[in-house]
Amino acid sequence: MTDRILEPGNVVAAGSATTKLDAIREAGALLVTAGAVREDYVDSMFDREASVSTYMGNFLAIPHGTNDAKESIVRSALSLVRYAEPIDWNGQQVRFAVGIAGLNNEHLEILQKIAIVFSDEDEVQKLIDAVTAEDIFMLLEEVNAE
Repeated sequence: MTDRILEPGNVVAAGSATTKLDAIREAGALLVTAGAVREDYVDSMFDREASVSTYMGNFLAIPHGTNDAKESIVRSALSLVRYAEPIDWNGQQVRFAVGIAGLNNEHLEILQKIAIVFSDEDEVQKLIDAVTAEDIFMLLEEVNAE
């Protein structure tokens, strides 16, 4: 058992989704596979997106579940899927879908760490240019820092 929020296995360098809904499904499936959330959490990610866009700017969207889905979270975790071709996210371009599940209110702290990385255009460019999932993970590993 690990207490790292982001694990190398939850980073995908070349996502297969071509639509916003498939990207949410892809980011959510990684959280399910990691044992961080139950399957129904992914449904709540769609509910959240239907009520408010999770697009954050700088090619980033952070799909996450609704407050009602808290019981579906086993442990806090993060997934990241990068797309070679931008995905249309309500008229915005997304290259990174970052799925978040936070126990208690940990998701707020996690969101803050991700937002800091993605607010720096040079860092975003490094993530776009990274060759492998491992390279992406290394660039983002600071989100695991306490």
